[in-house]
Amino acid sequence: MTTEETKQQPEQPQEPAPQAAPATTEAPARPERRPRGRFGGRRKVCAFCVEKVDIIDYKDPLKLRRYLSDRGKIEPRRKTGTCAKHQRRLTVALKRARHLALLPYTAEHIRLTGVFIPRS
Repeated sequence: MTTEETKQQPEQPQEPAPQAAPATTEAPARPERRPRGRFGGRRKVCAFCVEKVDIIDYKDPLKLRRYLSDRGKIEPRRKTGTCAKHQRRLTVALKRARHLALLPYTAEHIRLTGVFIPRS
């Protein structure tokens, strides 16, 4: 640009320096929460990760029974909240405990009566 062109351009006004916000006693506004929807809810946390467990003991049936359904099935990750690594180790521990008869393969009422009534 030449000096003549710079003279012809109008000067842009400079913005004043931003002032500090006045101190308020109100708490800052929370960001909006996402709607949880039909099946939404708080994400479950792996109980084994929280306790920093490396080895899942198959000889502890009270702890393992929590991960079995009322029919004796292994509960899925989406229901128990365990991570993939611990779900694999949990499955091995449950199967070992079943093999040693520490945990049942089937529900007690099915073993006693021999009758399986499917759910409707």
